[in-house]
Amino acid sequence: MDQISTYGVAVLSGGLVAFLLTVFGGGGSVLATPLLLYAVGMQDAHVAIGTSAAAVAVNAAVGLAAQAKAGRIKWPCALTFGAPGLFGALVGAHIAKALPSDTLLVWFAAAMAAVGLAMFRKPTSLGDPGIHIDAGKAMRLAPVGVLTGTAAGFFGIGGGFLVAPGLMAATGMTLANAAASSLVSVTLFGVATSASYVTSGLVDGPILLALIVGGAGGVASGARLAPSLATRALLARRLFAAMIVLTAAYVAWRALAV
Repeated sequence: MDQISTYGVAVLSGGLVAFLLTVFGGGGSVLATPLLLYAVGMQDAHVAIGTSAAAVAVNAAVGLAAQAKAGRIKWPCALTFGAPGLFGALVGAHIAKALPSDTLLVWFAAAMAAVGLAMFRKPTSLGDPGIHIDAGKAMRLAPVGVLTGTAAGFFGIGGGFLVAPGLMAATGMTLANAAASSLVSVTLFGVATSASYVTSGLVDGPILLALIVGGAGGVASGARLAPSLATRALLARRLFAAMIVLTAAYVAWRALAV
């Protein structure tokens, strides 16, 4: 594949990931690394993970700005969860960089399968929209944030599928507030993870730029389509989850077949 074709596929990949993230929320970012490896043609799993982590950070930051403008973010809870997780993200990324590519991809496939299976659950909107931080909630949020950040750094994904449930469990906030507030952690974890990979020379700048360019189109397309899927949201989400699980099986097969 020549360079023009490579960048073209990267733009399309970035658009697809951003589209899925916009329509379905958490979970879409796990497809970025497989797309970089098997569609764009990257040879090094570490570079693919580092590059996708940087793209996730950019996408999350854009989404964070929109959610902040809408006033949906519970900032004290979000920062109490996300700030300790920064340390975990750096630790997770350091461990991942030390593993052989094939071993890392097997673990990544397991994480993908977990994301897909978690998405089969029917979301709930129960919770308290007026929750406030207190000492008890802070004591629950901080350690979960560290663990989630470690997982996000290790797998090079935003970890939104872990952050939102963690926020709900520790504080009792609504799903809408948790989904919005999770973007604080996803952005922080993505920045920390990609910074770790950048310092090791494991981020492809031109491919990252192509992913971001494609992502802008994917967000716009997803925003237009999302309302029409509202009546079939659960079915569509479960079909997407099945696609993630099947992709996980493919990634594991490719890694184990080497």
